[in-house]
Amino acid sequence: MQTNFSDAARALPHADEAERILRNCVHCGFCNATCPTYQELGNELDGPRGRIYLIKQFLEHDVVSAATQEHLDRCLTCRNCETTCPSGVEYHKLLDIGRPAIDARVRRPASERLLHEGLRQALPRPGLFRALFRTGQALKPLLPRRLASKMPRQIPAPGQRPQPRHTRRMLMLEGCVQPTLSPNTNAAATRVLDRLGISIEPVREAGCCGAVDFHAGTWSGQRDGLARARRNIDAWWPRLQHGAEAIIQTASGCGAFIKEYGYLLRDDPQYAEKARAVSAKALDLFEVLAQQDLESIRIQSEEKIAFHCPCTLQHAQKLGALAQQVLTRLGLNLTTVPDAHLCCGSAGTYSITQPELAKNLRDNKLDALESGHPDRIVTANIGCQSHLDGAGRTPVRHWIEVIDEALHA
Repeated sequence: MQTNFSDAARALPHADEAERILRNCVHCGFCNATCPTYQELGNELDGPRGRIYLIKQFLEHDVVSAATQEHLDRCLTCRNCETTCPSGVEYHKLLDIGRPAIDARVRRPASERLLHEGLRQALPRPGLFRALFRTGQALKPLLPRRLASKMPRQIPAPGQRPQPRHTRRMLMLEGCVQPTLSPNTNAAATRVLDRLGISIEPVREAGCCGAVDFHAGTWSGQRDGLARARRNIDAWWPRLQHGAEAIIQTASGCGAFIKEYGYLLRDDPQYAEKARAVSAKALDLFEVLAQQDLESIRIQSEEKIAFHCPCTLQHAQKLGALAQQVLTRLGLNLTTVPDAHLCCGSAGTYSITQPELAKNLRDNKLDALESGHPDRIVTANIGCQSHLDGAGRTPVRHWIEVIDEALHA
């Protein structure tokens, strides 16, 4: 499409990138066919094509309002549209440019500002989040429903992690909320990898990947998110230099963001090269296992399992087919899941900031997952796991825990 940015828009950060992305869009509308919010609401402005139009209006004519902001807020950033788009429009990158620019122009109500900032302050800090979570457990009957539903029904004990003993060494992102909500996930991954001759080297200095901050839709959030990325690069770099093969993520949302470090820090002369190298070394756990002989950890089970493939795994990282292959090689008896491409509604903080839409999407997703009458549902992202399990229906766990559990049965 043609573009004609205003002088003010051309002064915005990454305006050239926004123009490049917009010019790739031919407004065909294929994206709307797979957009969860468009399917749910039926409003053109709540689909990718409409949101692209809103951002274009802002950049060309300075037309912006609270309604503009609301339509952009409703976007899950699931990137289903990118999988569908025949023109290769990098929609999420345009959104990352448009959202903070519009947020700077449209002042949110105080309640929204407080909620968004509270999430940004609490979620990326494991110690603070753990303390708040424990308080929430004690006060669960008094919590708003949107928060109470995030409390796991049960939290399996993490068990012991094997000490590093193998020649092959890899790093693992611990995450920010996962150590509290599902502490056994990384422990289980470490035990399974140990059986395959791979040791996990702890990196205590690494923290939140930065996605929560960066995707908050504000300039300050993006700055803080990139600061976290730089700290992680500094923490991992010496280990990578000394032979660590990869940086493993068990949460696909974190993995998708770390794989973008190279792009996001491309203009930073101090970090650009390191960021590209770190992104290249970032691997989802599925990618690591796909390269191994899995016969020694293949399980025998008649249990029916439904796999929810997170959007950050199938649309952002393009690993949906690989994940299915690995789970099948591991011996899981997978059910067929209709509309597997659609988002569950978790989407980072979305299930808290957009609770009604998120609940509808969650219920639709659970209906699809349960259509094959599974005994359990497994997934690969802590956000999806807690969101889906919060409905109190079929239990939801991380897939690596099911493998680890069977191996120790």
